Amino acid sequence: MNTKELVCYAARLADEKKAENVKVIDLCGLSSLCDFILIATATSKPHLEAVEEEISKKLKEEGYYKSNRDGGESYQWRVSDYGGFLVHLMTQEARDFYMLDKIFSFGKEIPFLKPVKKTVKKAVKKTTKKAVAPKVSKTAAGKKTAKKSTSKKGAAKKATAKKAASKKTTKKK
Repeated sequence: MNTKELVCYAARLADEKKAENVKVIDLCGLSSLCDFILIATATSKPHLEAVEEEISKKLKEEGYYKSNRDGGESYQWRVSDYGGFLVHLMTQEARDFYMLDKIFSFGKEIPFLKPVKKTVKKAVKKTTKKAVAPKVSKTAAGKKTAKKSTSKKGAAKKATAKKAASKKTTKKK
């Protein structure tokens, strides 16, 4: 998994654990701190612990470990550092006070609910029918009239009928 897939996976885990107002902010090339920031709101200390534990456990199963953690036993804000991204789990009061959303507003918020997929272009055969323009002929009065085009089978039948008619007229002579 690349960093973007990993942070989106962590955001989906937080969302599944009922964290509120989950955001993933893309800071690639904009910050020396990290490439992505995950911010989520927990409703209580037990909820904060449950969300943090779920993310940590599932990422360990994928082979990704925290390089650092801050907030210890805080019931308001915990930060986990996964190298390429940071996970900020906090209560609504802490989120309103520290305003990380505003601090990192220079980054672009990215959707995380759908798994990140690599796009593969498939070759699609297009069958196009050539448009046949109607044949135009002049009548005895000099007016132009359009004849309806016939299908290939109809044209073939007419051609064979003309050949047969011309053979009959040549035999009679």
